[in-house]
Amino acid sequence: DVQYVESGGGVVHAGGSLRLSCTASGFSFDNTDMKWVRQAPGKGSEWVSTVYARDITTAYNTRVEGRFTASRDNTKKTLYLQMNNLKPEDTGLYFCSRASEIRSGAQGTQVTVSS
Repeated sequence: DVQYVESGGGVVHAGGSLRLSCTASGFSFDNTDMKWVRQAPGKGSEWVSTVYARDITTAYNTRVEGRFTASRDNTKKTLYLQMNNLKPEDTGLYFCSRASEIRSGAQGTQVTVSS
């Protein structure tokens, strides 16, 4: 079975930083493009970033570009999201998945940014 375990969320003040991790299993992580998604309270899911498997390049939502850095460690089957200069609008449940996957009911990790 495909499984994801996210961690690293918390409560921070605006301007603070957090580093999220997502460890995956049940598929060939090395060869799979991976993404981060977030869901703000009462809103739909929003794509945050994708890390491509072939060349480890990244793509970002314009709302986080320049503040967030996504990366991956294939030896640990883990995806990371370094979040700097956090803003209250970054508050939400963050989770990862395969780039082609629409994941529902994710446990994720909660990020709360206070003003």
